[in-house]
Amino acid sequence: MNINKISPNLLKHILLRSLLYVCLISCSKKGSTGSGSGGGGTPIPVYDAQVTILAAENNQAIRGFGCATVFAPPATTALTPEEFDRLFGNANGQVGLNFLRIRIASDDAWRAVELANAKAAIARGAKVFASPWSPPARMKTNNNIIKGKLIPDSAAAYAKYLNDFAIYMAANGAPLYAVSVQNEPDWEPDYEGCVWTATEMRDFIKNQGGLITATRLMAPELVNNNQAYVNTILSDAGAVANLSILGTHIYGGGIIDNPDARSKGKEVWMTEHLETDTSYTANLNTAVEIHDCFTKANFSAYIYWYGKRFYGVVGQDGIVTKRGYFISQFSKFIREGAVRLGAAANSRADVLISAYRNGTKKVVVAINTGPGQVNQTIAFKDAAATTVVPYLTSPTKNAEQGTAITLSANSFVYSIPPNSVVTFVEQ
Repeated sequence: MNINKISPNLLKHILLRSLLYVCLISCSKKGSTGSGSGGGGTPIPVYDAQVTILAAENNQAIRGFGCATVFAPPATTALTPEEFDRLFGNANGQVGLNFLRIRIASDDAWRAVELANAKAAIARGAKVFASPWSPPARMKTNNNIIKGKLIPDSAAAYAKYLNDFAIYMAANGAPLYAVSVQNEPDWEPDYEGCVWTATEMRDFIKNQGGLITATRLMAPELVNNNQAYVNTILSDAGAVANLSILGTHIYGGGIIDNPDARSKGKEVWMTEHLETDTSYTANLNTAVEIHDCFTKANFSAYIYWYGKRFYGVVGQDGIVTKRGYFISQFSKFIREGAVRLGAAANSRADVLISAYRNGTKKVVVAINTGPGQVNQTIAFKDAAATTVVPYLTSPTKNAEQGTAITLSANSFVYSIPPNSVVTFVEQ
């Protein structure tokens, strides 16, 4: 091309296009970090997903969520009134728990501590249940609250001891929702404890359970929901008649459905689990654990371990932890007596969906366990909905309320950030 023959206007146009091309190449080498990207210029993948909530499918009733105050953890101070508010209140910055688990102790000093804890929780609308770590030493084969077994001839006296504790609590302004027979009877720790075989537990519930009249009876609170142990109890009609709640823990496993318990009208509660890992992933996995407890095992309650601890619902500084906020995505919005609804399989397996109904209002909890943003469509079948409000916990947000969403054709779409939990509450 002979540049001398190019008109000045054409030359100017060519030069401008060349400059623009150079700029585009330079910018592309630096990378883009817009709203759809992650750190280092890596774009966040975006996916679409669809799920249908089956509103006519009624599963288990949900009794609630809670934590424990049993014992005094090292380097952790007693709960303050403000911390009780954070655990059991339902305002911003609060978790919305509705159950407290306390310890049945034979010493009067600890009974006074737990009575005060129970009254503080009850004053905030919660209910209380109690678990013994050991029968009194005088009732055990080794005359010690550590290790040993219940003396067979002390079975009736022990049942009276449990009932008397319920009477004591009620007389002092803190009635119990239930008492348990024994915390983790299926292993022998080096601290306060007592071992019971499945047969011994069955026979105690069958023969002595009727003596516990001041409240409901819970058992067996196993370490990991051993089904052979549970079914030994359920196979006996006399034991079943005296038992109100099947309590269990899930250390090392145990998120397992028991159709026999459901057929006999027995709720199964997860009454203790802890995770000392406080990484973001571990905290998110607590939300996944709650989802699995409800959807896979049909449990009716989820009770975390300590309310106040570095790995707890509030930290040792008294502030709600990220784990606490993930728990609150369920506990603030799924109230006592709610019913779990059905949900068809989500088209993306890394987004876990569960649904509930408080009276006539529906609640949907979505957990995005993947690294991508998911444009999630949620549709309702067999029930209408017009408006939902989202609440989001993510790496940068803590149960933050979003803008109300108006449904169209009984469905809506919401963009769920990676590794986050969002709860949709029908208005």
